[in-house]
Amino acid sequence: MASNHSTLPQDGYLPHYLQDEDPFASKLSREADFVAGFYLTIIGVLSTFGNGYVLFMSIKKKKKLRPAEIMTVNLAVCDLGISVIGKPFTIISFFSHRWVFGWMGCRWYGWAGFFFGCGSLITMTAVSLDRYLKICHLTYGTWLKRRHAFICLTIIWTYAMFWATVPFAGLGNYAPEPFGTSCTLDWWLAQASVAGQAFILNILFFCLLLPTAVIVFSYVKIIAKVKSSAKEVAHYDTRIQNSHVLEIKLTKVAMLICAGFLIAWIPYAVVSVWSAFGQPDSVPIHVSVIPTLLAKSAAMYNPIIYQVIDCKFSCCRALQKKSSFKKSRKYDHIFPSFRLYTISGNREPTAMNETHLEESENPTSTHVL
Repeated sequence: MASNHSTLPQDGYLPHYLQDEDPFASKLSREADFVAGFYLTIIGVLSTFGNGYVLFMSIKKKKKLRPAEIMTVNLAVCDLGISVIGKPFTIISFFSHRWVFGWMGCRWYGWAGFFFGCGSLITMTAVSLDRYLKICHLTYGTWLKRRHAFICLTIIWTYAMFWATVPFAGLGNYAPEPFGTSCTLDWWLAQASVAGQAFILNILFFCLLLPTAVIVFSYVKIIAKVKSSAKEVAHYDTRIQNSHVLEIKLTKVAMLICAGFLIAWIPYAVVSVWSAFGQPDSVPIHVSVIPTLLAKSAAMYNPIIYQVIDCKFSCCRALQKKSSFKKSRKYDHIFPSFRLYTISGNREPTAMNETHLEESENPTSTHVL
């Protein structure tokens, strides 16, 4: 049996999957497994249809997608990948009251979850950095082209592939969760050896702490810029002030995409870090399953957030109809960098594509900051 796992631990510590005769048997009650399976089914269906809709609308206008929209499409691809490739494994296992796919399936599921999850976080890191540069360093937006976005996508997928595949090189492993019906990165290696601790620390830094720090830094700078521009706008008439207030709200909504992901994953990260460096096996099994289920819901949030943005965009259009757009053009130097990016099913290319508020003729378009 040991040949199916990573190198046997030193210092006498045995992780839970080596202590149990059957590491894939569920440690939860059948009722709890059924509830978890039903919950993940709903999450999976909503995530698949939501992100599938985003991709469908994007494919219709794939030649007209701009850099910011391309990054949003990539985020939808990551979320859809988690939903289609990953969730069926856990849903079937929860309903079966055990993991039914063996060690090979466990490793595949662990790899897929880590690969798409890392891809999502790095994509959001790139988006936040892009917005920071465009808002706080205005000249950046003048040279960013589609080819730069595709180069960025190549870096993102390579980065995610590297860190997801590193465990297969003998530096780590994927293993069953303590509750038995799901698999994840083998956090318990850190309890076994110094090499395991080094591996887990590298994963935490490069795949969680560093991207999160970039996201927080970017949006803190954006908020500071928004507040600074608000003081300038205060000297102008009500029409301009109202337009600026809407732009501030739209910028705040952009942060929901990252916030939703981090809120879903941070509890799981905390439990994982405690499992790796805290008291061995001190996290109750019934407690460990809750952050896992919360993290698996992250792929569902973004399509919902897009609809929130869509409602706010509709409010923007209603306000614009009440004011004279041509008259307010002379004030564009105040906030030229706040743009509402859209993925529309019916958008004609115009010279106004890079204005701070774009108009779309399709009321069902998906809007992305």
